[in-house]
Amino acid sequence: MDFEYSKRSKELQQRLSLFMEQHIFPVEQEVYAFHANPDNRWKKWPGLENLKEKAREAGLWNLFLPKDYGSLSAGLTNLEYAPLAALMGRVIWASEVFNCSAPDTGNMEVLAKYGDDAQQQKWLLPLMNGEIRSAFLMTEPEVASSDATNIETSIRLEGDSYVINGRKWWSSGGMDPNCKIAIVMGKTDFDAPRHQQQSMILVPMDTPGVNIIRPLSVFGFYDSPEGHAEIVLDNVRVPKGNLLLGEGRGFEIAQGRLGPGRIHHCMRLTGMAQRALEMMALRVSERVAFGRKFKDFSSIRQEIALSQCEVEQARLLTLSAADKMDKKGNKEAKELIAMIKIIAPKMALQVIDRAIQIHGGKGVGPDTPLAHYFAAARMLRLADGPDEVHLYQLGKMIIAKHSSKTDENE
Repeated sequence: MDFEYSKRSKELQQRLSLFMEQHIFPVEQEVYAFHANPDNRWKKWPGLENLKEKAREAGLWNLFLPKDYGSLSAGLTNLEYAPLAALMGRVIWASEVFNCSAPDTGNMEVLAKYGDDAQQQKWLLPLMNGEIRSAFLMTEPEVASSDATNIETSIRLEGDSYVINGRKWWSSGGMDPNCKIAIVMGKTDFDAPRHQQQSMILVPMDTPGVNIIRPLSVFGFYDSPEGHAEIVLDNVRVPKGNLLLGEGRGFEIAQGRLGPGRIHHCMRLTGMAQRALEMMALRVSERVAFGRKFKDFSSIRQEIALSQCEVEQARLLTLSAADKMDKKGNKEAKELIAMIKIIAPKMALQVIDRAIQIHGGKGVGPDTPLAHYFAAARMLRLADGPDEVHLYQLGKMIIAKHSSKTDENE
């Protein structure tokens, strides 16, 4: 592949970097402090809508959607979007300013790819306009949800409606005050073949029987205001037309959704890790211990050198996966997607941990984003499939590929 970014991607990188410097970094601590107040946890920071409007005016809106969707989408390829996601990832909450935050990005891709005209008009357009937010409900507390075929939520057809019953948790976006719609994965036929039991359905959050039980924190961070919710679906009744694609197509939709979602997470992780590295380099240039600046200690230099190597390795692997997704499709890129989903969170954790260590007490406190970075990166070793699942599937694919070559030669 050609690692040279397109002219359009370079121009957007410049504009996005300038926007971050002018509008995001100056208010970063203000936003974190606002949401650290329990009274504001599930409220929007008052300046958010103004920033979103500025982003739209700057042409930095809906950058993630890999194919054009009218005037609302930038129509970038995954490779063009990758460095932009990394720039946004430097501040955990920044992606929403550009309407590029999870789980909305994945939900918008699902609606764009699998939704019918009515579903797109009612839910996709408001999401792409940034008027509402959304949630994704798949994981369940009672089963090993790393195997999506285990889920037990039922979606039962009754006349012209589907009735949904189940318990979900880690429902990303579920706490957001602007969350109006959820995509729910459940089973329409428990007796069908294993990968044809699941379906996905659109559930408005104000539907009777949608009960938010509690927000879930990650190492004490609530990821306000979108959060992660535990939700009980108690005889939730929605119109038959809310089903996506058709009965038994849920697993197919999930695979289509998670490929881009995984790569987006990895893009943002490289941005987090790169900023942690830059913070490390600045810290060691300023601090003195035992009569010498930190930067003059050989061990410190080695830590920073290793960190840059690891960030660059993950960045290039991410770009390789993005390029193959663009040229061959998500299915053909599944090995590279699995590789980067395994590598990127671990890389980020290593680099962020070194940055925390070098910052000392400041690194674990509220005065830098490092502790929140660490929590986010650790969670992403579980989100969109834990490491073990990706390692298992990747190993299976590699063995099958090379053993088939051996068989051909015999």
